[in-house]
Amino acid sequence: MRAFVYGGAACGKSAFAEELCCGRAGQVLYVATMERGGADAEARIERHRRLRAGKGFSVLECPRCLASAAIPAADVALVEDAGNLVANELFAGGATGDHDLDADRAARRVLAGIEHLALCVRDLVVVSVDVARDGVGYDEGTQAYLKALAQVNAELAIASDCAVEVVCGLPVWLRGCEELWKEGAR
Repeated sequence: MRAFVYGGAACGKSAFAEELCCGRAGQVLYVATMERGGADAEARIERHRRLRAGKGFSVLECPRCLASAAIPAADVALVEDAGNLVANELFAGGATGDHDLDADRAARRVLAGIEHLALCVRDLVVVSVDVARDGVGYDEGTQAYLKALAQVNAELAIASDCAVEVVCGLPVWLRGCEELWKEGAR
């Protein structure tokens, strides 16, 4: 069973996705995708650690190249989040500015990694961010990111049994339903 959970920044999507995973039987793997570096990143990583403390997650830190990662044994996997994977694949040059701004290639890498993970677990929940609703024109790098993320989000929504948008902490089931997800846990 696959679920796609997305929403705006700080909308409660991560907590909701963790609840979905914790309702499944078996070992849950948390795939942490945030690139380490800088105080802001470290603060977000620490916040997510605190939120999942005591929930029994094993953790795989994998900010890029998920398709070639050694996936630990697990029944359920939570990818937190696809937006980070897209940024990490697209801007792999880091501070050097030597970026491969090929949005299609970055999207394919992310989708291949998520498919690799899906083949290793029974149930998969992927969290992603909803961006680009502001109508603002952006620089080339940001445009490439938005294009790649849109591709990834669309493909994940299509491939999932359940798709949920989280709005102000409230889940809006767009595909499948909570009952279908719970039924699959039995």
